[in-house]
Amino acid sequence: MSIVEPDGEQPFSGLDDASVQATVLRMLLGTQLRRLREAAGITPERAGDEIRASRSKISRLETGRVRLKARDVRDLLVLYNVTDEHLSRFLSLVNRSSAPDWWTKYSDLLPDWFETYLGLESAAETIRSFEIQFVHGLFQTGDYARAVTRLGRTTAPAEEIERRVALRLKRQELLSRPKPPRIWSIMDEAVLRRPVGGSALMRAQFEHLIEIARLPHVTLQVVPFTRGGHAGESGSFTVLRFAARDLPDVVYIEQLTGAVYLDQRPDVEHYLEVVDVLSGEALTPVATTRFIEQIARET
Repeated sequence: MSIVEPDGEQPFSGLDDASVQATVLRMLLGTQLRRLREAAGITPERAGDEIRASRSKISRLETGRVRLKARDVRDLLVLYNVTDEHLSRFLSLVNRSSAPDWWTKYSDLLPDWFETYLGLESAAETIRSFEIQFVHGLFQTGDYARAVTRLGRTTAPAEEIERRVALRLKRQELLSRPKPPRIWSIMDEAVLRRPVGGSALMRAQFEHLIEIARLPHVTLQVVPFTRGGHAGESGSFTVLRFAARDLPDVVYIEQLTGAVYLDQRPDVEHYLEVVDVLSGEALTPVATTRFIEQIARET
């Protein structure tokens, strides 16, 4: 089988660029695997049988949420009747997609479901979020992150706490990279009112949020208590969008011991609609900065 896109575009265009991140590459290759499987008329169950795996693993492969193993990919491409020329090139890209991610050094601290999120976050072109309890991880000061981390790990040794804080601060480097994602973050007023770690710590966090709000690629908004109930009653969530046209938007919802990833269009559109409604209910970015300044003076 020759691999050709419906519009005639070569399937690997853009992937030979060495600047393509390993995470993005895995996602794009996964999308291509799905297209090849569907073109061959093969079900996910049949594909899973071929590599001695479940249907859910095929789903994770096709969404780029697990590392691609050359042996599995080769077996699938043979099943899909892919020609030797394209098979060799595909496997070469698979090898490139196996490059270690920056968070690999923290893998002993990270559950698989959060490693997936780090990959999506690092690859996203746009990040839209709603927070109902804590300041978004990308905007936390080291002291605030330390206080939040300790809340759920009261018996963890100090070294582990510090490594978790270092991981969170390392994530924030995407804010200052040459092409940072566009971030639009909305928070409930409760995020600002919740006293985490004491008054001095909170004032420093407020000052940091005010600085973050000045970044040209960041938009911050607060939904004040005076608005009453709002569309985000179900809790915090993040919507990630990617530059590559073949990659679907993903909704990330974190839970206590896991996370939910939604990429079906009706689900994503529902959350995007909620974000739009919340933005209308929230203070404007300028009014949000003034609001944070006011709370800082009261703290």
